[in-house]
Amino acid sequence: MLERFRQFWTNVWAPLADLLLRLGVKPDWVTWVGTIGVSGGALWFYPRGHFFVGTLFITAFVFSDIMDGYMARSSGQSSKWGAFLDSSLDRVADAAVFAGLVIYYSRSGAETDLGDASLYLYLSLACLVLGNLTSYTRARAEGLGMTAKGGIAERADRLVAILVMTGLSGLFDLPVLREITLWALAFASLITVFQRMAIVHKQAVRSPEL
Repeated sequence: MLERFRQFWTNVWAPLADLLLRLGVKPDWVTWVGTIGVSGGALWFYPRGHFFVGTLFITAFVFSDIMDGYMARSSGQSSKWGAFLDSSLDRVADAAVFAGLVIYYSRSGAETDLGDASLYLYLSLACLVLGNLTSYTRARAEGLGMTAKGGIAERADRLVAILVMTGLSGLFDLPVLREITLWALAFASLITVFQRMAIVHKQAVRSPEL
C-alpha cells in the first residue's frame, strides 16, 4: 500500500544522495549505516521505554533504505550483491524493531493498557517472526521463478505502522496505541503469509513446469 509513496520520498532524499555520491560514498556503505542505526536505536531506546525519542532516532536512519537504491541506480552501481545485501539487512533492521519491544515487555514493570505484559511480548515476537516469514515467502517464490508480492501488510506498511504508533504511544503516554498496533500487525502479517502462499499456489497450478 505504502510503496506508492516510495517515489515521493526518493525525490525528497535525492539531493542528499547525490551529494553523498559526489563525496565518494558507496551505496553499500549507506545500507550498512542505515541498518546499524535502526537496529542500534531500536535495541537501545525501546527496551528502556523511550519510545518517542527512539522512534525519532530510528526514523533518521530508515530513509537510508530509499537512498541506497537511488544511489546505486543513478551511479550505475546496481548489482546482485547490492540487492542481496539490501534485502538481507532489511530483515535485520525489521527484526531489531520488534526485538526491542520483545525485550521491553520481558522486563517487569512494562506498562500496558490492554492486558498482561507477557501477552505483548508474544505478540511482538509473532510480529517479528511473521514479518520475516512474509519476506521469505516472496524471496523463495522469486527463487523458483514465480512472484509473491502483495498482501495487506507489506514491509513498508508494517514498518511505518509500528514506528508511527510506537512513537505516538511514547509522545502521549498511551501504551494502548502500541498495543492495538501489535494486535493488528500480528493478524495482518499472518493473513499476508497466506495471501502470498495462495498467489504462489495459483501460479504453480497454472504452470507446473515452474
